[in-house]
Amino acid sequence: MKYRLAKPFLFLIAFILIVGLACSVQLTDDPEPEVEPEGPSAPAEEVASPVPPPPTDIPAPVAQEFYTEEFSGDTSMWTYFLIDANQATPIFVEEDFGTMYVGTEDERLVFNLESEGQWPYATYNAFEYEDVRIDVVAENRGVNNNNVSLICRHTDAGWYEFNIANNGLYWVYYAEMLDNGKIVYHELNNGGSNKIKMGKEQNEYSIICQGTNLSLYINGNETKSFSESRFAIRSGKIGVGVASFATLPVNVEIHSVTISQP
Repeated sequence: MKYRLAKPFLFLIAFILIVGLACSVQLTDDPEPEVEPEGPSAPAEEVASPVPPPPTDIPAPVAQEFYTEEFSGDTSMWTYFLIDANQATPIFVEEDFGTMYVGTEDERLVFNLESEGQWPYATYNAFEYEDVRIDVVAENRGVNNNNVSLICRHTDAGWYEFNIANNGLYWVYYAEMLDNGKIVYHELNNGGSNKIKMGKEQNEYSIICQGTNLSLYINGNETKSFSESRFAIRSGKIGVGVASFATLPVNVEIHSVTISQP
């Protein structure tokens, strides 16, 4: 995961230093007042220097296999990768392109995509799962033409991907990564649902990957369930993604991702 860091206010710091130095400089030529000598004083008592406490080790965050991620604390176990869909065949790319931002803001995982064909996916890298359920709360803050993706059993060779469009349609794919970095999306199923809240609304999407069975739920309603044995991926990482197309900007905020046993 990449983060945007605010730059320090260097000018404000410099100004405070200058004012502090100016106040410490003597501004007049008045002689210093004479101090009358005092009698012998008692020797000052020695003050023992405070002993600093021993350093304490800060425990590293412990990764959880099944939990709800609300993007309010440490998210170092989450990273994202990017696919360029402006090619004849979408391709994995090493660097961001166009104008985009993927990161955490205000306890949200934010996908802010301002260029066409940007398909970023954020994955949880601490564990790989065979049978798993994923529940995602997503809020659309931009245009109505975008996809929210839930993925399971992600590997370097491919993954299962459920795409839910904000316009009411959905698709299920096996995304196959070739040796040259190109991605071939094999369609496994598709359809439409009137349970999708279109426009600038909040939706809850859920998938279950259990054995050869793949299931999609939209706002608590079972939308599609089918068996997939052609590619038969056994295990891998889970993740969530957002895709931009010709209408911009795409702005989707993920409130939470819950990983549980089906």
